Amino acid sequence: MPSFTAACIQLTSKADVSENLKVATGLIREAANVGADFIATPEVTNMLDPDKAAVRAKAQVQEEDVTLKSFRSLASETAKWILAGSLVIKKPGDERLANRSFLIRPDGSIAAQYDKIHMFDVELSNGESHKESRAYAPGEAAHVVETTWGPVGLSICYDVRFAHLYQQLALAGAGLLTVPAAFTYTTGRAHWHILLRARAIENGAFVIAPAQCGQHSEKRKTYGHSLIIDPWGEILAEAGEEPGFITARIDTEEIGRRRQQIPNLRNIRDFTLQIPAGVSAAAE
Repeated sequence: MPSFTAACIQLTSKADVSENLKVATGLIREAANVGADFIATPEVTNMLDPDKAAVRAKAQVQEEDVTLKSFRSLASETAKWILAGSLVIKKPGDERLANRSFLIRPDGSIAAQYDKIHMFDVELSNGESHKESRAYAPGEAAHVVETTWGPVGLSICYDVRFAHLYQQLALAGAGLLTVPAAFTYTTGRAHWHILLRARAIENGAFVIAPAQCGQHSEKRKTYGHSLIIDPWGEILAEAGEEPGFITARIDTEEIGRRRQQIPNLRNIRDFTLQIPAGVSAAAE
């Protein structure tokens, strides 16, 4: 099956898990009804709450999480692939939570799960402060999973700034890259489109990036603009800054055509890095 229709669900998730689930479920059903085969939701679909203690109290272990259970049932009911972009999941024996993505097959089984590797720890000039590593344990492994339309590489939000992750996913066979996100409004406006188009171009891959949008709380606003991008970097579909969904037709044969045209993945070479004395590393 060389082609399919992908959908990105755009949400304004807040503190109420039940209300977030109601909105997400309704939009997933709408996308399924218009012919979407692969439906992806954004990062922290089940809750986006600035009160870390409240998040910890509401989080459930994977086996009991109400959003995951509902999405698995919905996938089976609609016979669609559903990517729960990420859910806040309690980790037994760990004070920190998991920011975990789930790819669900049309029969409701979990094809793969991925814990966000890169933690967003930053203080912005507008007063926003994010210390993700205080609340969430970083993942240790990247994942490529087989689907009806070929291998999919999983990632979450801040991962998009680490190009080597996507190159490794592409080298492992992924021609479809998912980037569910909750990008801040400030950084989203500056970098969201550029980073996602770059990941598509440099890997000859489709990028499916569902996003959170709008005002989640007094201290948190996200950018929206969910995107579906082709391997040439062209935007096939884009949302605005309100909840809803977008769809685009994905022709997977384009992956091979573009990688033949720009064979950079085959042209990678090892090299040595020479650093003059006195030069400081960027991470210092």
